[in-house]
Amino acid sequence: MGSPRHLWTGTWRAESDQSRDDGASALNRTPPPRPATETPQEPPSAPPKRSSTGLWIVGVLVVLLAVGGGVAAGFFLLGGNDSNTPDALPALSSKPIRPEQGQTRAGAIYAQASPAVVSIRTNTGQGTGFLIDDRGTLVTNYHVTDGASHVVVKFGQDGAAIDGDVLGTDESSDLAVVTIEPSRIPRGVRPLAFADSRNVQVGDFAVAIGNPFGLDRTVTEGIVSGLGRSIQAPNGFEIDQVIQTDAPINPGNSGGPLLDSGGRVIGVNSQIATSGMGSQGNIGIGFAVPSNTARQIVPKLEKGEKISRPYLGISTSPTSAAGTGARVAQVRRDSPAQRAGIQVGDVVRSVNGRSVTEPADVAANISRNEPGDRIQMQVERNGRTLTFDVTVGDRADAP
Repeated sequence: MGSPRHLWTGTWRAESDQSRDDGASALNRTPPPRPATETPQEPPSAPPKRSSTGLWIVGVLVVLLAVGGGVAAGFFLLGGNDSNTPDALPALSSKPIRPEQGQTRAGAIYAQASPAVVSIRTNTGQGTGFLIDDRGTLVTNYHVTDGASHVVVKFGQDGAAIDGDVLGTDESSDLAVVTIEPSRIPRGVRPLAFADSRNVQVGDFAVAIGNPFGLDRTVTEGIVSGLGRSIQAPNGFEIDQVIQTDAPINPGNSGGPLLDSGGRVIGVNSQIATSGMGSQGNIGIGFAVPSNTARQIVPKLEKGEKISRPYLGISTSPTSAAGTGARVAQVRRDSPAQRAGIQVGDVVRSVNGRSVTEPADVAANISRNEPGDRIQMQVERNGRTLTFDVTVGDRADAP
């Protein structure tokens, strides 16, 4: 039996779309990523569009976007995250929704939340989004908008086709903001509120609502299966603090909400795992960009602001002796790390005096800084301990 693969839950294309590519065929043609313990090959200077990337935490697993598209070998870049920045959108406390007599818990959440879930169609496929305010602001995945400046939005299968403008996108977090005229919001639709993803716990109830394979407002339920996962964005950078769920999500679910028991958004569904046997179907391993990342990024996208993140430009893997550091597997050309003198094979022991016992520690320590900050990295090379001064770069300016 083949090893499972991680695949992006990409945009779904209807069979009636004569111009579509066969998503399954495209996936079958793409190779799985190399295990994290291997040194990756030098990546192209610009990562290809619509490619998914491997997760270093899962070794042989491959990632698939919820909107379809190819899968390419991953390039794990340490670029920091948004989890330590001040929250921009409010997070509302969540009280469990009480089902009415004869209702299931998932049914009660669906009744309250589903009206705010939309389908988003581009010239290349269809995904999901959701309304977050009464001004017509919608959140979805970057890979759902797929470079489009205009999309078609529908509130439900029988809803009118509404013109939507892509207000801003952030490839590094796989998030996008779409706006529609407020007058086009159907009467009675209540925007979805974000929860604080720091309060999410493994085992919490979770519900996903979306449009898998074009099936309007499909609801599935499960639990939060894991926290603090790392996946790769379409441009190859790391998205961390990702929520893992076994609530089934499939192609077309991309950009839809992952909800808690109170109907609050805890994540934006983005990627799934598949069996790697030519199937795009879900096997109970899905990933959602955490709500706190969305809370920070979305207001900036609405304002057209540049998203700045600390950037180092290396890929790392665990050392042969667990808990002894993070081995540098690759150094990107003309990156802050290369300019400072860090080399492939170096074992990172500390960043600014904070110890490193595993690859995730490097990203976490880098994320404490801002572009332009100077940091010290202590590495072991051929039995010698070396210290390097590194000027943190900006992920947006990375080559």
